[in-house]
Amino acid sequence: MGGFITLWDENGTLIYISEAVEQLLGYMVSDLLGKKWYELIPSEDASHIRQHLDTAQHINQVFNINVQNIYSKNIWTENLVTGIQDEQGNRYYISATKDITDKKEAEEMMIRSEKMSVAGQLAAGIAHEIRNPLTSLKGFLQLLQAGVNRKDAYHKIMVDEIEKMESITSELLFISKPMTEHKEMESLSEMIEDVVTLLKPQARLKSIEILMGQEINQDVKCDRSQIKQVFINILKNAIEAMNDPGCIKISSHLRKEEILIDMIDEGPGIPEEVIHKLGEPFFTTKQNGTGLGLMISQQILERHEGKLEILQNVNTGSTFRVILPLP
Repeated sequence: MGGFITLWDENGTLIYISEAVEQLLGYMVSDLLGKKWYELIPSEDASHIRQHLDTAQHINQVFNINVQNIYSKNIWTENLVTGIQDEQGNRYYISATKDITDKKEAEEMMIRSEKMSVAGQLAAGIAHEIRNPLTSLKGFLQLLQAGVNRKDAYHKIMVDEIEKMESITSELLFISKPMTEHKEMESLSEMIEDVVTLLKPQARLKSIEILMGQEINQDVKCDRSQIKQVFINILKNAIEAMNDPGCIKISSHLRKEEILIDMIDEGPGIPEEVIHKLGEPFFTTKQNGTGLGLMISQQILERHEGKLEILQNVNTGSTFRVILPLP
């Protein structure tokens, strides 16, 4: 695992780079000195880092950046950035950069494995959900073959049934897609509705109703595939936690500069002594669980400057609260 040290002034001009940069990125020190650090990394990462360096009072932060070496190969780096000041009051920033590509690849492999596991576990409910409209379509086709007169009405019902199957299958296919690292403004209510569409079949198998509270028409800056993965993991856990028929409520509300999304189940609840262990790799309270779903969710939320809180309900069940910053 290689690494190097970088020093730049408050204008962003690189004034020192350790020679180890050549080993990691292939560049000579002379190639980089005098350049602006933010010209050497993706513009979205540069904007994010500059914003935090400008607003933080005590600079000691970690940024994960995907950079290209001299051969155009992508390398994941972890950068610990600290602000320093000289006797004349001039401000500088020093960064310790290390290669975390192997760690990132291991994380991505684990995420892919968990996503495929989730898809397999949802398959039974989805197969049941698709069988019903298929039976309906077959019946209407037989009526049309028999020469019934209500063709227009039957056509509309058949299109509705096909669209229902399309929405379910498209969400299932979404799970298998690799997660990206691309953040845009996304509708929170649309992401939640997509996830509910995917998980309703599994909930119906256990006579569980998913209720959505009053919507907040709020957009958040996020990677759509990653945040939907968080909601899938949490809602799936809530369904599996409930042994009896009941309901899961999804609500959201604003708090200062944050939006809170609560998923409230009616399961047995989580013992106080194990709440802090949830999210640790391979720790699970489920017989067939991997313990990776919540860990992956927490990692995703950290990348979005958000977090996950787990609360005990007063009467029964648990509340999983996703907290995301407002744009």
